[in-house]
Amino acid sequence: MVVPFSPAAQRLLVGFVGIGNMGAAMATRLLGAGYRLIVCDKNEEACSRLASAGAKVAPTPAALASTPGLSALISMLPSSEHVKAAYLGSDGILTVEPGQLHPHLLVDCSTIDPITSQEVAAAAEDTWLHPHAAEAHDGQRHPMMIDAPVSGGVPGAQAGSLTFMCGGPEAAVDAARPLLEAMGKRVIHCGGNGTGQTAKLCNNLVLGVSMAAVSEGLALGKRLGLDPVLLSSVLNTSSARCWSSDTYNPAPGVMDGVPSSRGYRGGFASRLMAKDLGLVKTAAEHCGAPVPLTEEAQRLYEQVDPSLDFSAIYKQVYKA
Repeated sequence: MVVPFSPAAQRLLVGFVGIGNMGAAMATRLLGAGYRLIVCDKNEEACSRLASAGAKVAPTPAALASTPGLSALISMLPSSEHVKAAYLGSDGILTVEPGQLHPHLLVDCSTIDPITSQEVAAAAEDTWLHPHAAEAHDGQRHPMMIDAPVSGGVPGAQAGSLTFMCGGPEAAVDAARPLLEAMGKRVIHCGGNGTGQTAKLCNNLVLGVSMAAVSEGLALGKRLGLDPVLLSSVLNTSSARCWSSDTYNPAPGVMDGVPSSRGYRGGFASRLMAKDLGLVKTAAEHCGAPVPLTEEAQRLYEQVDPSLDFSAIYKQVYKA
């Protein structure tokens, strides 16, 4: 994997909390771009892999956030509860000793509910930076924070082609842009804190429903005697074409390099898709929006092995 080196990134120290499939690929891009990296995760094996690539390891989010010279901190965590624990828990980023927080920029790339994003951003506004960090950033007294969930999956993280949907102050998004562009191709400012999460949830609503629809169509075609490779070529040159058919096809043997070609291992776990659709339902209830397809899709993904990629709905729900 070739990552363009950025002279501007050289010597900047960045923290990364949460190095699962997505986080590890994103952190590797930062290393390749020239950033110095310090990581934190409960998975010691994941930390060891990045340490062998040149990263340092912190035992807790609080210890990481207290590291002198840390310029920015990125998090990529599975759920709202994990984000709250990482930022607001007893060993959390924003619960360090007063005046001991070093990163002036906090970027949460997790997919969580917008209310939690707003809650954590408000806590950041009440947290004081270390005097040296404040001096280094034109007297900034409190960290800037954005929510920046991503689209593109593990392949996009590995290729550096992610899209970041950002919520927060424009100045904070501008400050985060060099970091985000080292990991992706598009940075979209959606509005205030929480709007990045809203955009991501709407995206995953469409993704979850479209993957179920593509799987249903391919499975039906196979039972009626059509080769999934042939049917996929029809879909991809017709009005049913979508990312789930032409980039992340769920039928084994249609595409190389996607989870369906390796037993549905890796990628975006079905439990996370079910979780995200649950967040959509909660947000929809909050504003009174009907989401019947979301409700049905969540029910279907809850029938899939939670450790497998969400495209395994093709095999486990549609029995293809």
